[in-house]
Amino acid sequence: MNEKDHLKTLSDIKNIMERSSRFLSLSGFSGIFIGFYALAGATAAWWYVNNNNSEITGYYNLVTASDAETYKSFLAFFMGDALLVLFLSLITGYLLTQRLAKKHGLIIWDSSAKRMLINLLIPLVTGGFFCLIMVQHNLLGLVAPSMLIFYGLSLLNASKYTYNDIRYLGVIEIILGLIAAVNIGYGLLLWAFGFGVMHIIYGITMYYKYER
Repeated sequence: MNEKDHLKTLSDIKNIMERSSRFLSLSGFSGIFIGFYALAGATAAWWYVNNNNSEITGYYNLVTASDAETYKSFLAFFMGDALLVLFLSLITGYLLTQRLAKKHGLIIWDSSAKRMLINLLIPLVTGGFFCLIMVQHNLLGLVAPSMLIFYGLSLLNASKYTYNDIRYLGVIEIILGLIAAVNIGYGLLLWAFGFGVMHIIYGITMYYKYER
């Protein structure tokens, strides 16, 4: 066996070990679709706000200065909007990831996928409950920043079990969340950038780097 064969054998062993310890079926296309869903959801929210307040910080002013009935309508619309974006994102992510796994002959629900999902969900679910608590206390201005921060933390936590690229997306989401927390009135705009634009950029990068 010559040196070239040794290097190929080592490369094959490395790939096998990586596949057994990391979930490598994340679809770049799913990131692109999720980004567009988020932008569509943010656009719908922006349309709702513009019918009540045309300023860029209008969503925050609308909540803090509205009566109980307006507040309930605002809350119902935004929660329905967010849940629809979440539902479409989960379905699309699952279907495209399953398609990519099948294409590469991988099992979508293996031990690495379970580890990744568990580490993703712990901060994500915690953040979800935390956001609901803030809604209960009428602290809607901090919901968008918290969503970005907890989502970023969940990506960082899960990055140990999948592509390292997710770590960078997680850091960006956390930074955007902190900026949104300082500039509360711009939370919707930064949420759209974090969940929308950054997901599209991430998805395109993943596609050209791993799937093309």
